[in-house]
Amino acid sequence: MFRIIPLILCCSLIGIAAIAQKKNESYQLQIRKAISPVKIDGLIDEAAWQQADVTTGFHMVLPMDTSAARLRTDVRMTYDDKNLYLLVENYTVGEGPYMVESLRRDFAFLKNDNFLLFMDPFDDQTNGFSFGANAAGAQWDGLMYDGGKVDLSWDNKWTSVVKNYPDKWVFEAAIPFKTIRYKKGITKWGINFSRNDLKTTEKSAWAPVPRQFPTASLAYTGNLVWDAAPPEAGANVSLIPYLLGGVSKDYDKGTKEKYRRDAGLDAKVAVTSSLNLDLTVNPDFSQVDVDKQVTNLDRFELFYPEKRQFFLENGDQFSNFGYTTIRPFFSRRIGLGGVPIRFGARLSGKINKDWRLGVMNMQTGKQEETGLPAQNFTVAALQRRVFSRSNLGFIFINKESVNYDPGKVTDQPVYNRYNRNMGLEYNLASSNNFWTGKAMLLKSYSPGKTGHDFAHAANLQYTSKQWNIGWQHEYVGRNYNAEVGYVPRQGYVKVAPQITRLFFPLSGKILSHGPQVTSTWFFEEANLHRTDNETMLNYGIVFRKRNTLNVWASNTYIKLLTPFDPTNTNKDSLRTGSQHNWNTVGADYVSKPQSLFTYALSARYGGYYADGTRLMTNTELGYRFQPYVSIALSANYNYIELPKPWGTNSFWLVGPRLDVTMTNTLFFTGFMQYNGQQKNMNLNTRFQWRYKPASDLFIVYTDNYLPEPFYVKNRALVLKLVYWFNI
Repeated sequence: MFRIIPLILCCSLIGIAAIAQKKNESYQLQIRKAISPVKIDGLIDEAAWQQADVTTGFHMVLPMDTSAARLRTDVRMTYDDKNLYLLVENYTVGEGPYMVESLRRDFAFLKNDNFLLFMDPFDDQTNGFSFGANAAGAQWDGLMYDGGKVDLSWDNKWTSVVKNYPDKWVFEAAIPFKTIRYKKGITKWGINFSRNDLKTTEKSAWAPVPRQFPTASLAYTGNLVWDAAPPEAGANVSLIPYLLGGVSKDYDKGTKEKYRRDAGLDAKVAVTSSLNLDLTVNPDFSQVDVDKQVTNLDRFELFYPEKRQFFLENGDQFSNFGYTTIRPFFSRRIGLGGVPIRFGARLSGKINKDWRLGVMNMQTGKQEETGLPAQNFTVAALQRRVFSRSNLGFIFINKESVNYDPGKVTDQPVYNRYNRNMGLEYNLASSNNFWTGKAMLLKSYSPGKTGHDFAHAANLQYTSKQWNIGWQHEYVGRNYNAEVGYVPRQGYVKVAPQITRLFFPLSGKILSHGPQVTSTWFFEEANLHRTDNETMLNYGIVFRKRNTLNVWASNTYIKLLTPFDPTNTNKDSLRTGSQHNWNTVGADYVSKPQSLFTYALSARYGGYYADGTRLMTNTELGYRFQPYVSIALSANYNYIELPKPWGTNSFWLVGPRLDVTMTNTLFFTGFMQYNGQQKNMNLNTRFQWRYKPASDLFIVYTDNYLPEPFYVKNRALVLKLVYWFNI
């Protein structure tokens, strides 16, 4: 049966993808070369703007997608030899301040009055760029991938101004051609404009987008039509050096202060107008946000997202290959836990409209205390567009231990000499985005492991306004080994169908509501005996003010394949083969984003392992003194009752956070986390001054404490200066 299903799914995916026609082909904005210089000041007094075409008449996306937008938005675009220019008049209604979260770059879309540009320079409806601002002037920029997702880790050099008037706010921007990538000679780009207004709870777009999809969906872009081919960006080389000084002390070990004096260099080289080479020597990531901790009650390794910018920029070809729990490449395997990265290089971008390339090589140094040898990591991905928006992808991953012979190791842990993975993937996206899916096959190569070293998965999803229906299945062999990936479980077959039905009242406070049923089944690879099953019924309500409520109930069955401590506190373990079954009920509520005070509440209560019970509550509170100060508090509480030897267990996880945005170039963040399960309290503060575009000064201070008795475990202070040179 499991061999027939992939074949049926693959045939369905290919057949659906053959339907190809851009939905909003008739939406056209003409762009002409500026007849006068353009000054970025929020004023519309230049001759270039008077001569530029104006597009208006936006379409409502939320709360409904069946009418014109109530708010007027006028957009103009022009260009010269160096820059692409954008000017937007965002008209408003009523009195009162604009609603913004902060002045921080890359703000949360739904929590701000904002305008965004989505740009597809290859008109392939898959990849592109996004630029925008909120009503207070905070910038937004990111790389677009997978037809409608935005990677906000990408920061580049461009300028913008927001100017407020009684009846509107004006956003004006200059985007250098050197900042973006596009193919020489193409005179038609995919483009769409999106606006979010919290006062009226209206989200709108220039080219209409169905409400079930984000306005970033490149399947629904209109066209930016150039009067001539855009000018060549010319030579584009950027050098980004850093200088760093710091001091740290480990009070647990009683060692003396350790001083850091460091320097490194990043470089960005435009090989072509659409292909970029990134280089790094001795990189440092001390300014990256700390991970948000969780109470760990899971049997398998937890996933923490990558936050280091070098790995995130243009990294979707690598990191999105596979599924949530079958990732052949996971960049956090490189250079964390005290392992130094010596140097690295990445070549990424578009070869032409149909081909996309990504190649990365990283070299790490050895770690003396663990015996980890120096290692080299190579990942290569090639993607070919097929039909209108689908693609075929290939990936190769190699981890090689340098000058290392496991046979000669006697007094330290033994590491593999190499680990390799190869894979093929087909990504489906129909022209109207109603059908999406993926089919994937992976094989690993490791010393001493042969047979059952494959992984396969496929899914197909249909999304309309009323229905969301999906099927996913997975197979991971017991010898499948992805040492540079995230695959927390081996030796299983998984089946996961789901269905959602939405209803839309014509009036009243409720915008949409409906049930969702999901069911997830795990079977042993060898005999297909059931080991896990969770079935959940959820009823969700979305209100017109954008607050949401979900209530749910679930049934869980687990047969343990290895010993497991249900509290993860090393007290004792439940035996292999023991079976556990319980029911749970829960509810989640998220308040409307327009309020200065926002909150999210969730709770669950039900059974647990060994006929125990578990109560979990989670609270997220936020208050903003817009646009300068944002205060947040998260609190998670787990109360677990089990038979002896575990007994009663209480775990608190509390995390207050303070964000101060003094200007749109001066920021302070303070984040404290108390983890009762790990018995640790962490404090992380970061001061950032963007003294020039893409150039920063960081001051980062970190403390770790043992709460009882209260004393310092370790602390560190880092000063880092980054400067961006354009050559």
